[in-house]
Amino acid sequence: MTDIVLCGVGGQGTVLASKLIAAAAMDKGLYVTSAETIGMAQKGGSVFSHLRVGKEVGTPMIARGTADLIIAFEPAEAVRMLPFLRRDGRMIVNSHAVKPVTSVLKDSGYDGREMIDYLKKNVDNLTVIDCERACREILQGHEHGAAGRRRQERGAGLHHGRDRRNHEKDCQAAVPRSEHRGPQLQGVIECRLQRNSWHL
Repeated sequence: MTDIVLCGVGGQGTVLASKLIAAAAMDKGLYVTSAETIGMAQKGGSVFSHLRVGKEVGTPMIARGTADLIIAFEPAEAVRMLPFLRRDGRMIVNSHAVKPVTSVLKDSGYDGREMIDYLKKNVDNLTVIDCERACREILQGHEHGAAGRRRQERGAGLHHGRDRRNHEKDCQAAVPRSEHRGPQLQGVIECRLQRNSWHL
């Protein structure tokens, strides 16, 4: 069985992340139990979720000092949940700090660095990720990919446009000019039907 604690601040998607991991585990045929504390989420308060995954799962709550993994979306919340991590457990923490209301009002200058330094001294298996930067890079990559697809589609549209113009010239060449004066002529009707079948 694997015990996972997810923690963060209200609005970061901590509970959503917990549900996604649970869904992925259940898709693999594993049993999952979870318990969340989200009472202060709307006020930017502490949010955490206990997630237990395995073939046999009992109580949803994880005891202190037994978690295999802590995924922390905020440095201070990582320190808060540190007592749940077992000695050889792993912690993944976002380096970007979310200032609580009290810090904003007092202008305390909290940026999460002290928390990260504390974690580096007290957690042997620690991974620090700048999630803000990672999200920006993913978004930029997605935008570049979408822009490339749009350029290809525009290029294909221009190609089809040239083909359509060439097709019209072929139709006009195939039907005598005098016949183009009468819109009911069969050759002109066929040309228009074929022309309308093009999709830009």
